[in-house]
Amino acid sequence: MDKDYPTEKVEEKDFHDSDLYSSSIGGKDLEPASIHANDEEEDSPIEEVRSVVPNTDDPTLPVYTFRMWFLGIVFTGVLGFVNQFFWYRKNAMTISTLVVQLLSFPLGKLMEKTIPSSRFFNPGPFNMKEHVLITTMSNCASQTAYAIDILTIQKLFYLQDMGWGGGILLIWTTQFLGYGMAGVLRPYLVYPAAMVWPSNLSQISLFRSLHVVDKNWTGPSRFQWFLYMFAGMFVYYWLPGYFFTVLTFFSWACWISPNNVVLGQLTGGANGLGMLAISFDWETIVSFLQSPLIVPWWAIANVAVGFVIVAWIITPALYYTNVWDAKTFPILTQQLFTADGQPWNNSLVLTPEKFLDEAAYAQYGPMRMSTFFAITYGIGFAGVTSVLTHTFLFHGKEIMRQFRASREDNEDIHHKLMRVYPEVPGWWYYVIFVISFGVSFAVCYCFKVELPWWGMFFAVALAAIFVLPVGIIQAITNQQPGLNVLTEFLIGFALPGRPIANVTFKTYGYISMYNALVFVADLKLGHYTKIPPRAMFHVQIVGTALAGVINLGVARWLMETIPNICTPAGYPFTCSSAQTFYSASIIWGVIGPRRMFASDSPYSPTLYFFLIGFLLPIPFYLLSKRYPNSWFKYVHIPLIFNATGMMPPAVPVNFSMWCAVGFIFMFWLRRYRHDWWVKYNYITSAAFDSACAICTLIIFGVVFGSGYSPEWFGNGGVDVNGTPDNCPMAPANFYGECTTC
Repeated sequence: MDKDYPTEKVEEKDFHDSDLYSSSIGGKDLEPASIHANDEEEDSPIEEVRSVVPNTDDPTLPVYTFRMWFLGIVFTGVLGFVNQFFWYRKNAMTISTLVVQLLSFPLGKLMEKTIPSSRFFNPGPFNMKEHVLITTMSNCASQTAYAIDILTIQKLFYLQDMGWGGGILLIWTTQFLGYGMAGVLRPYLVYPAAMVWPSNLSQISLFRSLHVVDKNWTGPSRFQWFLYMFAGMFVYYWLPGYFFTVLTFFSWACWISPNNVVLGQLTGGANGLGMLAISFDWETIVSFLQSPLIVPWWAIANVAVGFVIVAWIITPALYYTNVWDAKTFPILTQQLFTADGQPWNNSLVLTPEKFLDEAAYAQYGPMRMSTFFAITYGIGFAGVTSVLTHTFLFHGKEIMRQFRASREDNEDIHHKLMRVYPEVPGWWYYVIFVISFGVSFAVCYCFKVELPWWGMFFAVALAAIFVLPVGIIQAITNQQPGLNVLTEFLIGFALPGRPIANVTFKTYGYISMYNALVFVADLKLGHYTKIPPRAMFHVQIVGTALAGVINLGVARWLMETIPNICTPAGYPFTCSSAQTFYSASIIWGVIGPRRMFASDSPYSPTLYFFLIGFLLPIPFYLLSKRYPNSWFKYVHIPLIFNATGMMPPAVPVNFSMWCAVGFIFMFWLRRYRHDWWVKYNYITSAAFDSACAICTLIIFGVVFGSGYSPEWFGNGGVDVNGTPDNCPMAPANFYGECTTC
């Protein structure tokens, strides 16, 4: 599947779990979080909100401080740089705002102690509102701009360059369109008590644990533990990151018989199905999913079931029975091929204007893809429809009840407390939306995007139609149906043969909705933590604008300085996401869904996955009602489908190791070492993430600056096909031919 942001799809859902969502840590009460008290009898009508969010506020706390702006801008820049840098690597690890949340706290306290007292520079103790604003600003850079993949494939694969001007306008318009929508959605998705946005509750719990001193603490403080774990991971990561890189994909089983094709395909970690393969690389474990240390066990178990069924049962069964001539192609790749197994040369079927030449395609085609890649598209189809059915069955009554409540009664205690602050005028958001929408036409017509005017209206209308119902679903259930497959499917039928127009439509249609809901979630975080709305507006504007510039700068720098970037020879900068995005542009844009999935196409059966996804939640819903205390109530079909939809660019070992680590921390340690888990679990995750990121950047500087990298068996690349895990037959087809090596 092409890159899809799995928005909070595997976050905590069982909010009655007092271990995570409580205002106490380890059973010890916390001090009051504010000094402005309200009626103690009045509180949120939502139980999980009552357990985490205090019903008090102190409006006198300063928010527009030098500390807030300085740390917010610095961390936004750091996250924008690091996450964009990693996005081009095979294991595209993303540093989350959890790291910023933890690191900014001691830095804020340090500035509190060292900067002379001043109303702006140091107005007093570093407070939680400043901390929330810093985290919110940096959250604008927590994901690389979706439009970067358009710029990447346009420059490297279609040999077109929008330049700095077109690039930044594309990024900003796709980001700010969603921001304009977010302002309109406030009365429906932010103000009502019924719109919970549960992903914010764990963040608030961590904010309070940092700012409110816990009584009778034993053992290292959270910050001390962070330093210990950071130092340990930083030292250790030099092994898988530089000196012994085979530890990244430790495919020991295939070394038993390196020239055995089937053994290599099944056990190869980098290019195979990863059975029995191990990874000792934290970056590999967290590359494509959230850190397993912050995902509940029930969600990890669902992902594990889906992963095993798709990657280790369905894929080898179809491959070795030669369905769709599977043996002609490698078992695991997002590359595209001709019918005889040769790599697809897209330039042979394009006109000079980068449109499909139908006569050339009739002579050169048809295009084929690996069985695994085709199945992942089917899984994506099922994921879209399964979310709708699952949400209707399991949460339909709740959604309707709470939505009606949201329209009838907005005045919970938190909304009353927020009335003391001036609200952002609606016209501020409308101006942002209108300007972004207008400039998007200039992007389409002036920078070789070739998306007609009606395509922009269609894309934005699609996002506008879905954003409220999807937002209600996410605010209540923490599930967001992704529109990326739907958007490229629709424009592929409406405008076939235009790859850049296809991916641009997908970006405006999908990412506008996605960003709108990211911004809404941040607005709800500010609502819970009593941040002045205009302060939230300002930090989001600054963070989004700054992140876009940094994303573009880092992307162009890497594309212009890394030799053979986005090719196997450029390892580790092989651009897994961009490669998948490029393949999607060919499938949906150049060739089009009519040719790829019509009745005369071998891949037409994948369309049945729409129906499968729609129907599959029904029996599990009925069974969960019939046996309410059984394991059926934990089966979550959308999670099973949507999580594994990240393959490719993810490979099976990313999932197998993620599930294994999740079992250790989220099941075993949580159950049998519960006190440790409550105190240190989230801190450990943040320490590992940040240490890995910093160490990788240093290693990159060492290699880039010196040109030296240890060359031996432990660093891979010594076999005939130059594979990073020394499994030469893993990337080959069933007959031992490696046309993509």
